[in-house]
Amino acid sequence: MWRATGSLGHLTADDRFVRAARRIIALWRVEQDHENRSPYEFRRLGDDAFDSLPRGGRGAPVAPTGMTWSGFRPSDDRCHHGYLVPSNAMAAVALSGLAELATAIGDPGLAADATALSAEIATGVRTHGVTAGADPTVYAYEVDGLGVQLLMDDANIPSLLSLPYLGWCDPGEQLYLRTREFVLSDANPYYYAGSSASGIGSPHTPPDHIWPLSLTMQALTSDDEAERTRLAELLLRTDGGTGSMHESFHVDDSATFTRPWFGWGDALFAELLLDLTGRSTAALHPRLSTTEPPSR
Repeated sequence: MWRATGSLGHLTADDRFVRAARRIIALWRVEQDHENRSPYEFRRLGDDAFDSLPRGGRGAPVAPTGMTWSGFRPSDDRCHHGYLVPSNAMAAVALSGLAELATAIGDPGLAADATALSAEIATGVRTHGVTAGADPTVYAYEVDGLGVQLLMDDANIPSLLSLPYLGWCDPGEQLYLRTREFVLSDANPYYYAGSSASGIGSPHTPPDHIWPLSLTMQALTSDDEAERTRLAELLLRTDGGTGSMHESFHVDDSATFTRPWFGWGDALFAELLLDLTGRSTAALHPRLSTTEPPSR
């Protein structure tokens, strides 16, 4: 709202915004050292082990990296390793934007805290979130700070595919382009190809199911107009005749899908159509604002 209108009233009417921002920063600081500082654990009653974190709800072991720990992915599936790289990239960009907001409302202390944490998380992504000794070098999806790196991508956002959309990097960055090539290939265990479409799915849905979210994000992060148009047309053809984007659909039969109504997919597809017709919302997005991505 501030970026669109210049209005700060909704941020300064009381102290709730500043208190919430400081609480988030404090939480992320604690979770930079999950093993020693965090009281968090999560165990769900039931038979599905993937609904709970291992080690009595603490999650798999981790070591500090500068990044902040996560128990669960955007898909709601548990993290295998505690540092979810695309989420940390998004956090670094968000903190950079928070610093700008804090400056605008006259809170230099909050701005300084947000800037410092953004830099630490960004350094953690650059140092620990990139494959070590691999050829080609790409961003990992999850790491633990102990040397374990998970190479994959999930359709849910934030994802590795979405890094330029999040404001983390330019779509032409070589490290991103190598990562993009990896996640849009059979090397990604959740990339599926069939007679109807090919794209990224998720362990959250059945095998051989592609998420329209990933196809839309593939288009939004491409600078190839032919690819963007092709993907938009593909999305229109694979709605199963319902006029809506679904959570996922089968690679060989788009009429076989999960969730008949999925607002997130519809909203992102609408954003793509606005982008393609020159009515983009990008002017309100951090990647094209005065908030620059963390320095590399």
